[in-house]
Amino acid sequence: MPNPLKPEKSVVTTCAYCGVGCGFKAETRGDRIVRMIPWKEGKANHGHSCIKGRFAYDYYNHPDRVRTPLIRASIEDPWTPVSWAEAFDYAAGQFKRIQATYGRASVGAVSSSRCTNEEIFLVQKFARAVLGNNNIDNCARICHSPTQFGLSATVGWGAASQHFDSILQSDVIMVVGANPTEGHPVFGSLMKRRIRQGAKLIVIDPRRTETVKSAHCAADIHLAIRPGTNVAILDSIAHVVVREKLYDEAFIRARCEWHEFENWAALVGSDRYAPEVVGALAGVAPDDIRAAARLYANGPKSAIYYGLGVTEHSQGSTGVMCLGNLALACGMLGIEGVGVNPLRGQGNVQGGSCLGSWPHVFSGYRFVTDDAVRASFEAEWGVPLDAEPGLRLPNMLDAAVAGTFKGMYVMGEDPVQSDPNQHHVIAAMKNMECVVLHDLFLNETSKYAHVFFPGSSSLEKDGTFTNAERRVSRVRKVVEPLAGYQDWEITVKFMNAMGYPASYASPAEVLDEIARLSPAYRGMSFALIDRIGSAQWPCDESAPEGTEVLHREKFPRANGRGTFMLTEYVPTAERTTDRYPLLLTTGRILSQYNVGTQTRRTANSLWHPEDVLEIHAQDAAVRGLKDGDLVRVASRFGEIELRARLSTRVNPGVVYTTFHHAKSRANAVTSDLSDWATNCPEYKVTAVDVALVDAGRSGQARVIERPPVEEMEPAE
Repeated sequence: MPNPLKPEKSVVTTCAYCGVGCGFKAETRGDRIVRMIPWKEGKANHGHSCIKGRFAYDYYNHPDRVRTPLIRASIEDPWTPVSWAEAFDYAAGQFKRIQATYGRASVGAVSSSRCTNEEIFLVQKFARAVLGNNNIDNCARICHSPTQFGLSATVGWGAASQHFDSILQSDVIMVVGANPTEGHPVFGSLMKRRIRQGAKLIVIDPRRTETVKSAHCAADIHLAIRPGTNVAILDSIAHVVVREKLYDEAFIRARCEWHEFENWAALVGSDRYAPEVVGALAGVAPDDIRAAARLYANGPKSAIYYGLGVTEHSQGSTGVMCLGNLALACGMLGIEGVGVNPLRGQGNVQGGSCLGSWPHVFSGYRFVTDDAVRASFEAEWGVPLDAEPGLRLPNMLDAAVAGTFKGMYVMGEDPVQSDPNQHHVIAAMKNMECVVLHDLFLNETSKYAHVFFPGSSSLEKDGTFTNAERRVSRVRKVVEPLAGYQDWEITVKFMNAMGYPASYASPAEVLDEIARLSPAYRGMSFALIDRIGSAQWPCDESAPEGTEVLHREKFPRANGRGTFMLTEYVPTAERTTDRYPLLLTTGRILSQYNVGTQTRRTANSLWHPEDVLEIHAQDAAVRGLKDGDLVRVASRFGEIELRARLSTRVNPGVVYTTFHHAKSRANAVTSDLSDWATNCPEYKVTAVDVALVDAGRSGQARVIERPPVEEMEPAE
């Protein structure tokens, strides 16, 4: 009898989970995916994978998938299944009515970094060309908009300087606010390989992560800083570089403005950033600050990798500028083995940043206020475009609460679960008259939606992703979309229902349009990627197959030079008090992905069945808590219940949790503060207290049903 799981064919595609963007062969039998095999030719992963990409794919065929469009007049009503035509007509009619009643700016759109480049581009085109405003956002702002702002200000491009393999030439690796071992495991494995070969490792993180110490990796220096002191600690490292003259004067004079360096050096070199001062503030030893500065500056090749622990702060953009300043000062840019590199959390956060999904820029980071730029988009799209920047999602939510914003098209996002201050988000959603949600599953946001477009998973579509190293790779359809349409087709049909005559034969034509309008993508095409496997932007006439290392000869600024930005430390307004004496910070775990909509519907949930609260034994003892207790975590924004886990990974005064399970509602307690420049939420610093839930509820077990395990026969 033939094995029903023996693969019949395979399709090469790109993993949609983290920003590494691993290549995979998806093996199928009939209309079913039976196995994901890491692709040996994948330039981002070279045949390696993590447990998410390798095993967490069954969600695409989960019984919870919505397969039919749904509508309802009120969020109090039950959903009514309808045809696609009815759903498009209803949604379009509601949006037209709202704009006629409340004005053109009363609606907007939000896309997701789980979507392809082509889909992200089409959603921002929907907002601008169809709705007639710049009210557009993407979850890339929630995590990495400070990267774009901070790196653009210092080195010109808001993206990684290097390709992943460049780390194999690094002598010193500085990891700031990131945990590659769990958040970006394939890159984390590459990093550990280099450390085993002798590279030195500096980690700046409030938590003793797997990156700090594991069986295969140990940091030479760990600065376990108090949450919220990133800028202070980075300025203090710079203080040592300046005071001890560890900077690269030749590089600075050749590639920066010396007077700007002098102004910056005067700031960071002042006594208020001395290691003794900042060490007391941040909770680290002054000698460790000095050691980190000397190790990084002396390299000879030092590379910085950072994550949400830098960006998701009220000074997130300033923190990124600090990293850019440090690399410029020490000459750690423009060659292999150095650079400043953001580790993106979702498969297409970089694409979400590049392709116009923010209210002030078109694709290619081209400003909507620039008349010439706007004219080029108007010529391509055939309609006049608004010259005023629009609303980010937090502004849309504020306007909804105020009663002036009434409709939203949300593709692939779950703002109710993923955005901060959940109570405010829900109030805004309840005040809208038409929320169109475009997703795979009914989620927390769907409770407040009026139209549901059933979307397609990354395994059911064609397109491209741009990973954390700027690498554009193909996403190829493995199986047919369960609901009948690929996501890009759904957005185009919604545009048509609104009266805009968009027409594409395939997503390849959308990428061609992106290339015409976005200089860094000018040379990108399906044909190129199919021929060479992938390409890193900028890809244009001067680099027809892409660019691995940025800033070799000049920086992409008007004068071609790097810029030192002044980075004064400003303490966050979120402070501990007698009532809320602990600081909560958040992060990811290896087996789960973001809000867990996909991975929770796979066997990966066996590894992480619930979010827990890590708390130091000292803080637990004061509160009479023991390991496994059900505890209440309360902030000035709300409260949640989690299981306590006593841990030495966090310092006394700091607690930590993940945000993968909707029932945990982590963002019901997080702060509503945000980055001063980009509105990126300050998820990483919230003052809380922790207390035991009454004994009647404590210790209740959650039963996890073990999914069946099926044997697989290898493909021949």
